[in-house]
Amino acid sequence: MTATVTSTSTESGGAARPAGLKFPDGFVWGAATAAYQIEGGVSEDGRGPSIWDTFSRTPGRVFAGHTGDVACDHYHRYVDDVAMMAGLGLASYRYSISWPRIQPDGTGPVNTRGLDFYDRLTDELIGKGIDPVITLYHWDLPQTLETRGGWTVRETAEAFAEYAQIVYARLGDRVKTWTTLNEPWCSAYLGYGSGRHAPGVTDPASVFKAVHHLLLGHGLAASALRTAGAQSVGITLNPSSVLPLDADNAADREAARIVDGLHNRIFLDPIVKGAYPADMLEHMSRFTDLEFIKDGDPALINAPIDVLGVNFYQPAYVSAKPGQPASPENPGTDGIAFRAPVGPVTDMNWQIEPAGLTRLLERLHGDYGVPMLITENGAAYPDGPSGETGEVHDTNRIEYLDGHLRACHDAISRGVDLRGYFVWSLMDNFEWAEGYAKRFGIVHVDYKTQTRVPKDSARWYSEVIGRNGLE
Repeated sequence: MTATVTSTSTESGGAARPAGLKFPDGFVWGAATAAYQIEGGVSEDGRGPSIWDTFSRTPGRVFAGHTGDVACDHYHRYVDDVAMMAGLGLASYRYSISWPRIQPDGTGPVNTRGLDFYDRLTDELIGKGIDPVITLYHWDLPQTLETRGGWTVRETAEAFAEYAQIVYARLGDRVKTWTTLNEPWCSAYLGYGSGRHAPGVTDPASVFKAVHHLLLGHGLAASALRTAGAQSVGITLNPSSVLPLDADNAADREAARIVDGLHNRIFLDPIVKGAYPADMLEHMSRFTDLEFIKDGDPALINAPIDVLGVNFYQPAYVSAKPGQPASPENPGTDGIAFRAPVGPVTDMNWQIEPAGLTRLLERLHGDYGVPMLITENGAAYPDGPSGETGEVHDTNRIEYLDGHLRACHDAISRGVDLRGYFVWSLMDNFEWAEGYAKRFGIVHVDYKTQTRVPKDSARWYSEVIGRNGLE
């Protein structure tokens, strides 16, 4: 795949930058969502409770007591939502399956009404010429499984593989691309370490048990999908571009090694290379014995993948700082400081640095050599309809997306096998612990009326798709 540059342009007051950037033929343009964040209908048609139902209903856990009970009401409005996607020219749509819709208790009887919904959604997408990309797990673990130990126990990994087979049996004749997990780092470190996400546990030992069983669940599910005939199988991670604050300082470089291990190598090495890094095994053993890693597990985790999904939002800069307490969501990072964002930030206070994405993609390509998709990239801004026209002018988001797409183009031009880009997100939605306070969508949602209004960024993105590139 090759990418071309046809001309250059100079913005007023700025330096020259490439213009007329074309992406390779066949580059996939899409948008992404997640089940709990948009569907609503949490008690309809046999769906069981998930850990996010429990977490969001627990006082003090989610901003202003918000829940995903209604969210964007996509469960009832999916036909109109798919028509909206088609109007934007999306070639692909990445969505997740709600495990408690399929198996309300996480194991046992299958809820056919839950499968029926995804059957209808998938057919609607294909009928509009939109290729479905499915994520089997985007954080909404059935509560019954969590009560029995959640991702800290082996049973959940085994149940996940069974669930994957059930979903594939219904949708596999129409869906080509399957990803197992979304951001297992968040599930393990935020769910069991800092407790900022469901299930809200704060226990370093549980973090690493969850890491392993999430990876095991991925490997078992990937093998089950492959055996059943899946054409393309992968996983979506949120790898971090980790840099020492002072590259000439040995202590800062050591801090970066540890954080890179916790964010990146602890997941990527077992998946792609078939073994945990030795330094991460040692790190884990500071908090728990490793008896939960059974003989043969590394080979199971190392099930071949066809694509690596990459979610990227911001880089990380770290330095050695004696006496600094460990970050709750990064066990064992005592003596390490994470630099606060510098320069422009999004509404999440996340640093905007597109070059960090190029750097990360080059590193992943060089170290792991797996074809990649950007499965999430986007920005939250506090935008809303203007009083006169009702339009949503989100220039900041357009600038963010433009910069990161240029970063993707740079990576492709340097030989990275990047095959597509999914903007996060299609529409404003329930943003986990932030509730409805943060808006990532290229489509504005009025949560009272459920009215959808494409923002300026949606029209801009539609034009990018139409020309397969940037002006």
